[in-house]
Amino acid sequence: MASLLTLTYSSPTLDVAKGEELVTQGTPGRDLYVLESGKFVVERNGVAIATIEHADAMIGEMSVLLGRPHSATVRAERDSKVRVVRDAMRILEKHPELALRIAQLQSQRLDATSALLVELNHEHVDRPAERNLIGRIFATLMAPGKDPGAH
Repeated sequence: MASLLTLTYSSPTLDVAKGEELVTQGTPGRDLYVLESGKFVVERNGVAIATIEHADAMIGEMSVLLGRPHSATVRAERDSKVRVVRDAMRILEKHPELALRIAQLQSQRLDATSALLVELNHEHVDRPAERNLIGRIFATLMAPGKDPGAH
């Protein structure tokens, strides 16, 4: 399967300076970004939850696919460059190979997350509070359409 960089070769690029926000939590997200070079930190509610530094990584796809505002802020840790897929949902509808690649990458993330949770569950077999939390995480992962942030 072709890489996202290959599939977005004709998309414009954007230079993002160190410290600059690429996306801001709570703002609408219509564009998808593919990392060419650099490094970003992902923060949700002020908590760093991920680092993005591998070329070909996606940024902003959850907002596009779910039709929701960005769930996190993504800030450049060093000068970076991304490809910009403007009005991404429209592009995904016209280019099924790009949509399929994104679905595969999202599935890989979910598979890795599930495997890690199983490992943690085994490690905390004698700790009910931790197992309860892990169980809640599994339930959230398997509840389609449910927003874990909504109460």
